[in-house]
Amino acid sequence: MHRYFIKIPWIVKKIFSSYAWNIPTDEKEVYLTFDDGPHPTITPWVLEELRKYNAYATFFCIGKNVEQFKETYESILNEGHAIGNHTYNHLNGWETTDDRYLQDILDASQLIHSNLFRPPYGKIKLKQARRISEVFNNRIQIIMWDTLSGDFDKNYSAQQCVQNVIKNVRNGSIIVFHDSEKAYERLHYALPAVLQYFSEKGYRFGRLGDVL
Repeated sequence: MHRYFIKIPWIVKKIFSSYAWNIPTDEKEVYLTFDDGPHPTITPWVLEELRKYNAYATFFCIGKNVEQFKETYESILNEGHAIGNHTYNHLNGWETTDDRYLQDILDASQLIHSNLFRPPYGKIKLKQARRISEVFNNRIQIIMWDTLSGDFDKNYSAQQCVQNVIKNVRNGSIIVFHDSEKAYERLHYALPAVLQYFSEKGYRFGRLGDVL
């Protein structure tokens, strides 16, 4: 039983309309995002796959991983991809005090210079979101997503992860993958398949930093 939506319902987007769920556009452009990196071997593989299709992406990085794998993080930037803050310790906002959560984001912001923030698990309290806006002088955008690949979930096969994306993506969709060990078995199959499918359909893969 999957306790989350692969495709975010419109009513959720409407209720939490201050968050970015997708990019309104008529263009054939989608936005790949990768959470939980950088990882010293998986992230370079992701970069190599993106390069094959002249594709850009946005990497929501965990501060402690950036600190540990600085060269890998630099390679994301050097190849022209966008980056975002994903907290320092991958904290669940629903289970964390507001003060600790905010401090964790601030700690990550010392390493990750971006106005994009994605809460781990998509779990953030409204009060936490307001405090983030205050502390960053309204210069930070909370990024959610339109479509989950499900690559983090061992109950999905790699083929199902591909179909999760293909069936649900529309122009301007924000798609979630993970450059993490937990996801790699499914990511290794799904990412090249998704890149090939949408490239053949004439889509471009854009950076969220260019449109937000």
